[in-house]
Amino acid sequence: MERRIPVSIHADDPITRAGLTTELRQRAEVELVDLLPAGGPARVVVFALDALTVSALESIRATRSRDGAQVVLVLCALSDDDLLAVVESGVHAVLWRWEATATSLTEAVIRAASGAAALPADLLTRLLKQVGRLQQHVLRPQGLSLTGLSDRERRVLRLAADGFGTDEIAGELAYSKRTVASVLHDVTVRYQLRNRTHAVAFAIREGLI
Repeated sequence: MERRIPVSIHADDPITRAGLTTELRQRAEVELVDLLPAGGPARVVVFALDALTVSALESIRATRSRDGAQVVLVLCALSDDDLLAVVESGVHAVLWRWEATATSLTEAVIRAASGAAALPADLLTRLLKQVGRLQQHVLRPQGLSLTGLSDRERRVLRLAADGFGTDEIAGELAYSKRTVASVLHDVTVRYQLRNRTHAVAFAIREGLI
């Protein structure tokens, strides 16, 4: 039998916490670590909030960085600015309170535990629009893309990944050797990498090229 997912609940008020506890306690896929005598690390933490505050975001970030747990966020409303903050904080799933049934919450927990994301359709639409505006008004005017790399940086890194040396990259792209070296140095510094080889490996691993 597949191991149950250890889940912890963080709620703004005791009534909400009691309701979520009752809902999840009956699910065979979930093990509420808050209810165990010895406690234990949660693989998923459910945050049920009345509003997304600065302190709540700090708690979410601390949960992600300290414990490595995935986060499911249950709340009533989310502004566009808060939506980006939620994404940046590492939340894996968002549920509206009025949609948070035992079944939907358990499904969100299972998806989060596997590393998959889950957003309500209206939030996904809003997020895509925000990403489009970011690309059009902020990144593109600076010659950047959503990867954080310019077209020139991606071309240089792709050739470096193919084994081209600095002279060969310069000849292939009609750049000076100094320009190629500068591009590789800029990428290395921006992402706090050790050297050219590390920069290429990082770009491949992160899907940047």
